[in-house]
Amino acid sequence: MVLHQTLSTQLIEKEEHYNAHNYHPLPVVLEKGEGVFVWDVEGKKYFDFLSGYSAINQGHCHPKIIDTLIAQSQKLTLTSRAFHSSLLGEYAQYITSYFGYDKVLPMNTGVEAVETALKLARKWGYINKGIPENKACILVCSENFHGRTINVISFSTDESSKKGFGPFTPGYEIIPYNNVSALALALKNNHVCAFLVEPIQGEAGVVVPDEGYLKTCYEMCKAAQVLFIADEIQTGLARTGKMLACDHENVKPDILILGKALSGGTLPVSAVLCNDDIMLNIKPGEHGSTYGGNPLACAVAMTALQVLKDENLCENAGMMGEYFRQQLASLQSPFIKTIRGKGLLNAIVIDHPNPDAAWNLCIEMMHHGLLAKPTHGDKIRFAPPLLISKNEIDECVNIIQKSLLVLA
Repeated sequence: MVLHQTLSTQLIEKEEHYNAHNYHPLPVVLEKGEGVFVWDVEGKKYFDFLSGYSAINQGHCHPKIIDTLIAQSQKLTLTSRAFHSSLLGEYAQYITSYFGYDKVLPMNTGVEAVETALKLARKWGYINKGIPENKACILVCSENFHGRTINVISFSTDESSKKGFGPFTPGYEIIPYNNVSALALALKNNHVCAFLVEPIQGEAGVVVPDEGYLKTCYEMCKAAQVLFIADEIQTGLARTGKMLACDHENVKPDILILGKALSGGTLPVSAVLCNDDIMLNIKPGEHGSTYGGNPLACAVAMTALQVLKDENLCENAGMMGEYFRQQLASLQSPFIKTIRGKGLLNAIVIDHPNPDAAWNLCIEMMHHGLLAKPTHGDKIRFAPPLLISKNEIDECVNIIQKSLLVLA
């Protein structure tokens, strides 16, 4: 056992020595994943209750996705967009039909897709809405998380993301989340071209807005000739019990941003979807990506999307999420202040005088075989792969119950 622990310690120390210190992970070293489980280098098995921040909705190393990855990787992985590939058109047709849009612009990481959507919105604002050049304004919400580029952190309210990285990019107005009155006031500015919103704020601690908020915001934007942009990178692809979180209110975003589970956790794949009146404002040379829409990503994304439907993961996420929240509530723990979520995107807020209580609870859960991570100090996200079963939920709730004793 000492030798095993030494192996973990050595690997962690090596990472700390050679790698940037821009994360603070749990002290566990993983080397294998399958379904809802991961294993560390000592062979200990854990439930994964983070799912790569919802990138692994289909489960770790889903066999169909891995088979596609291997087959395509042995055939053609990259052409750049200097040439056509045999798969880009097929993928574009598949994903646009899947979500009901005219066009897709494929990218790699989530924040690249956000940047793409912002560029599309500004271009549309100048060409279609007639906003004076360099005057376009995009509305965003406080406590948002859309990535960490200089442009995106320019409209963050998280000081840890911003301090020491200025000067920042202008052109944004921050309004309170889940506040239609604030949106109504901001929309009086005729230079507003878009409203960028997370249907559920994930990094903020799974903050679910009031029922009807998204629908009302969408209708207000439509009336003001403003694009409604939904960042569904974390909330989309069956995570909340619908294919998109916006589907809960029958809202079809003008611009839809996807990522994470679009590859089933195998490689960075993201996408921006919208109709021709928005997309075709971007001309050759005005935006691009060497890897965006590469053949490997196209093949994997189609399989990843098909798995969501074939395995009824929307339905399972909805049912298991509701059951999970009920079981958490039944614990009646004095240390759980709030339980919130939708589908299998959930969080608890810890009520404890120790500011490290959420971290300590996650360490204790790790010891008992469940991996989760705090966000913003007192909140813990619970987001397992969407194929989790009722019996597995029961087992995980028992682990949480046992682990809560560390706070007593």
